[in-house]
Amino acid sequence: MKRRLKVAILGATGMAGVEYPDLMENHPWFKVSAVCGRRSVGKTYGEAVRQLKKVPESVAELEVVEADPKKVDADLVFSALPSESAREIEAAFADSGFPVISEASAYRMEQDVPLMVPEINADHLSLVEKQKSKRGGGFIVTTPNCTTVGLVMPLKPIMDAYGLEKVVVATYQAVTGAGWPGVPSYSIIGNVIPYIKNEEPKVEAETRKILGSLGGDGVNPANIQVEASCARVPTIDGHLEAIYLETSRPVDPEEAAGVLEEFRGPPQELKLPTAPEKPIIVAREEDRPQPRFDVMAGSVPGMSAVVGRIRGGGSPYVLKMFSLSHNRIRGAAGIAVLTAELLYAQGYLEV
Repeated sequence: MKRRLKVAILGATGMAGVEYPDLMENHPWFKVSAVCGRRSVGKTYGEAVRQLKKVPESVAELEVVEADPKKVDADLVFSALPSESAREIEAAFADSGFPVISEASAYRMEQDVPLMVPEINADHLSLVEKQKSKRGGGFIVTTPNCTTVGLVMPLKPIMDAYGLEKVVVATYQAVTGAGWPGVPSYSIIGNVIPYIKNEEPKVEAETRKILGSLGGDGVNPANIQVEASCARVPTIDGHLEAIYLETSRPVDPEEAAGVLEEFRGPPQELKLPTAPEKPIIVAREEDRPQPRFDVMAGSVPGMSAVVGRIRGGGSPYVLKMFSLSHNRIRGAAGIAVLTAELLYAQGYLEV
C-alpha cells in the first residue's frame, strides 16, 4: 500500500485555502502536514481562520508557518496564493523540488505549464516532464480561473460531438470569488457590478488553452472565438454562466443534453477519490440551475457542473444553455485536489 503524501497549503488562511482541509480530511492518498500564511504566522490554524470557517480538528492546532521551502515538510504543495505573490513563491518551491498545484494566474499561460481541468485535458500533464529537468525535479501545474472551469466543462463534450466555432458567455459571479474580505457589502447588496478586473481576458485565453492540443513546446490553443462579459452578483457561492455557442455541425438540443449527461473523463474512469460520478449534471427543470439549490449537487458535493435551459437558437448551428459551478470547490480547491489525484494515479508524484 502506498503511503499518504504530506501536503502543504500555501495561502491556507484565504477564502479558497480553507476548503482544502475538508477535502483531504479522510483522503486515502493525501494528509495536510503544513499550513502557510503571512499575517497569521505563529497562530494556530483554527484561530487564524475562525472568521471564515471551522476547520477539522486534525488541522486546527497546526501552527501557521511562513511560505518558505526551507520551513515546510511536505511531498506536495497546493497554492491558493494571491497572484501577485504566487510567481515568486511558487517558483521557489518548484525550484526546491516540490510539485506545486496552483490556483493562481501567475503561471497559467506559460508554454510548459499545464492548465488543468482533469476531465478535459489530462494529456497536458505530460508537460511537467519539460519542467522537471530545469527545476531540480519540481514542477508547477495550474488550474483555471473559477469562471473558466464552469465554462469549459460543458464546452468539451459539445466540441467533441459537434465542433465549436464561437462561444459567447455572460457570467454572474458570487462574492466569494473576490476572496477575503472581498467586495464591500454596501457595493454589492442589492446591486450587480458589471466589471471584474482582468476577468474577461483570462476566461477567453484560458478556455482556448484548455481546449487546445499538445504540440511543439507546449499547447496549441483551440481555434475558437471566445467572448466573455463578467459581472459580480450578490450570491455567496456559485458562478452562473449564460452560454451561447455556434457549432461546426448542426446540433439538436435534446441530443446535446444527452451528450452532456453521458460525458465522463479520466477521473471517472480511474475512480479518483474527489471525482464526481457525473462531472456534468443536466437540470431538466425550466428554471434551473440556481446557486441556492444546485451549487452542491452531485456525488461529491460542489464538484459537478450543473447545466440547464439547453435550447436552440435562430440557426441549427446555435446552442444556448446555463452552467453553474461552485467557485471555491470545483473552481478552486476541489479541482486542485482532483488534479493532484490525477498526477498521483499517473505516476507523476513520488511516493
